[in-house]
Amino acid sequence: MIRTAAIVGTGLIGTSVGLALARHGVRVHLLDADASTARVAAALGAGTTVPPPGPVDLAVIAVPPTRVADVLCEQQRRSLALSYTDVASVKLATARAVAHASPERADYVGGHPMAGSERSGPLTARAGLFEGRPWVLTPDAHTSADTLNRALAAVALCGAVPVVMEPDDHDRAVAVVSHTPHLLAALMASRLRAAPPEVRQLVGQGLRDVTRIAGGAPTLWTDILRSNARAVAEILEELSKDLETLVRALREVALGDPHAAGAMAPVTELLSRGREGWAAVHGTDRDDWAVPTTLEVSVGEQPGALGRLLLDITEFGVGPEKVRLHGGDGPAALAALIVAEPVAAETLRKHLAASGWPVRYRPPSSAEQPQPSGAPPR
Repeated sequence: MIRTAAIVGTGLIGTSVGLALARHGVRVHLLDADASTARVAAALGAGTTVPPPGPVDLAVIAVPPTRVADVLCEQQRRSLALSYTDVASVKLATARAVAHASPERADYVGGHPMAGSERSGPLTARAGLFEGRPWVLTPDAHTSADTLNRALAAVALCGAVPVVMEPDDHDRAVAVVSHTPHLLAALMASRLRAAPPEVRQLVGQGLRDVTRIAGGAPTLWTDILRSNARAVAEILEELSKDLETLVRALREVALGDPHAAGAMAPVTELLSRGREGWAAVHGTDRDDWAVPTTLEVSVGEQPGALGRLLLDITEFGVGPEKVRLHGGDGPAALAALIVAEPVAAETLRKHLAASGWPVRYRPPSSAEQPQPSGAPPR
């Protein structure tokens, strides 16, 4: 159990950690190179800017990957904490930098909460950001049991699910699920910079979904990609081969007979592989949809209430691919949210209840039963 903590870096993640720990009674001390940013985090309830009188139980280093080792060493020299962890999204380069720079490694364990937003800064933080989300920890042979236990206690207080990984395995994984997708979103979003009005007026939810994460801070993402360059480059090389195949097939169709046998076969093959990957993530071909969890939310009849509910769900990180919305009796009186994963449903229920929405479980209706194999959710 931890009773005191320090957050070094009060952006989105650091402030969210402070909010989560503080609501469980942990005394949180906030440090930031920009004192005004720390004061904003304190005003939100994430902790106090008053320095701790002695070493706290755990310090969370919430700075960009390339700064973790230097900041860690600085705080170790100041005896800020008994144990330290970080939240950087790249672990191998961070571990090597810490091994090179830090004289004491028993009191440090790498960490990475798999949660965030395209927005940054303390004003975007919330205590429930990590609930139900994976939180990777990367202990090594030098990490003490006390340090690992303190980090695990913080993860539990934040409502996250601890996952222990090797740094290299972590970096290869996030290259696929986070870092490369951010680059692809940026590539697509950059096509819109000079788009004429007649193009922008046609933008729908599909493009908004594809480009949403491109809103992240360029300087932070440059630091992340620099730190995980090798793993991301490997994924991009694989993608470039697929793109070359697609371009070649589409050019041949455009210049020849579009109805020629097999002309679009490479495109169909890629779309099929894409659908298989989509199903693996979103659960269409898994048993999760066999017993969907239904949350019934009382929306009421006030204008804009349904829109506020949808915004609340989206900001919580539950995308439309995991939620189906149905109207109830009266004008938007009830909303039934059908969520595939039971853990995600309980996390969403807690969030909605904390936000003031009347919400309860109910059995799925016949209209909400699973679709035939291969069909997307209605």
